[in-house]
Amino acid sequence: MAWFYLFIAGLLEVVWAYFMKQSQGFTRFSPSLITMVSMAASFGLLAVAMRTLPLGAAYTIWTGIGAVGAFLVGIVVLGEPVTALRILAALLLVGGIVLMKVSSNYILKA
Repeated sequence: MAWFYLFIAGLLEVVWAYFMKQSQGFTRFSPSLITMVSMAASFGLLAVAMRTLPLGAAYTIWTGIGAVGAFLVGIVVLGEPVTALRILAALLLVGGIVLMKVSSNYILKA
């Protein structure tokens, strides 16, 4: 269940990042409220996942899901530019997330 909680926490990081952008510096109430609620839920689920997952793996994967997810939302929803370097950066992040997950499974079994 810890990996599931971590995954949902990462998705919620994307939600709060998007709504933080929509809040226009916390000047709009509804997006600001969604930011705060999703941020609290994301941190809460991360904390629950960290009860059993290694710190390095949990935090790296959580931030990676958030970073790649925000990158994709920026492109798909906000029309941000797609460049070869940005795609390469996202692919490197995904590779790092996969390697961290694989290495964490090894650590937990050893």
